[in-house]
Order: sequence, then structure tokens, then C-alpha cells
Amino acid sequence: MTTKYHYDCEFLEDGKTIDLISIGIVCEDGREFYAVSSGFDTQAVAANWWLMKNVMPSIEHIEFLNANPVTGMPVKDFLVTDKATMTRKRIRDGILDFVDGTTPEFWNWYGAYDHVALCQLFGKMIDLPSHFPMFSCDIKMLHKAAGYCEMPKQPAGLHNALADAKFNVVRYEYLTKLLSLEKQR
Repeated sequence: MTTKYHYDCEFLEDGKTIDLISIGIVCEDGREFYAVSSGFDTQAVAANWWLMKNVMPSIEHIEFLNANPVTGMPVKDFLVTDKATMTRKRIRDGILDFVDGTTPEFWNWYGAYDHVALCQLFGKMIDLPSHFPMFSCDIKMLHKAAGYCEMPKQPAGLHNALADAKFNVVRYEYLTKLLSLEKQR
């Protein structure tokens, strides 16, 4: 029997790589897992206005200027001080402990890149634990099946991986209930 895990990742992507910033996972039994990576490129994130405006406000950090090693010019940087900060190995091990004893079924919202970020914690796709699926179920597909109906709005915490994962549960439950009602007609 599978266990549903709703998750979300925040990441830096440049069209070639997906660099995990944070991940939040909520199990259908109510347990939660949240981690901030200690290994992402802070200077690249500091230079990305969208991530600084939308993601970094929910992650504790200290901003400062650093010298560019090539030009010597000052560049923005920051030090992550968030208590949920872990190495990628600790995040991977934490996820393994979190899903231990279950066959996970992962659900996300617009989650193609989130799935890649999750899988990369284990290395290549073929390195995933044998009980992990090689795909995530995207709640957006339920939204499509429901005719792109009006959706509930997330009240707070947008772009905080754990808050987004919690809201994915709301989306999932809303859509599965709606689709179930439509099926009964």
C-alpha cells in the first residue's frame, strides 16, 4: 500500500541545472519534514531578484557584500542561518527516515523541476531507493481533469517549501472531492 507525501521544493534554476534551496514534505498522516540545503550557490541566489524577493524572506540568513574573485568588485552574498539547514546528505537521509516503512507516492503542484530536485538528492534517477517512484504525481493534472476550476488561494507562506507542501494537501483534497462529486452525478 502506498502512502501519499505532498511536497514542494524551492530552487535556483538556470536552464541547465536545478540547485535545491529548500524542501518541505507533508505525509498524509500529518507528519512534516522541512530542510534548507547548506549546499546551494548563495551568490547566484543573491543575484536573482525573484528568489530574494519571494523565497529568501522565509529562510533565515544574513546578507553581506563579498569581493568577486575575478574583478575584486563587491557582489551580494549571504550566509544561511536557518535552524533547518542541512547538508544534502542529511536531507537525503532525513527523507529516507521520514518515509521509512512506506511505499511513497509523491504529489506536487507544477512539480517537474521539484521532482528532479528531489531525485538529485540521491544522485541519478537510477540511484533512487527501489521503493521510490521515478515520477511524482502532479496535482495540476487533477486541476485539468476538473476543467481548470477556480482553486482555493494560499493564504500565507507562498514560496516557503513547507507552507507550499501543506497547501498542496489543500489543493489535492479540494480537487479529489470535486472530482468525486462530479463522478457521482
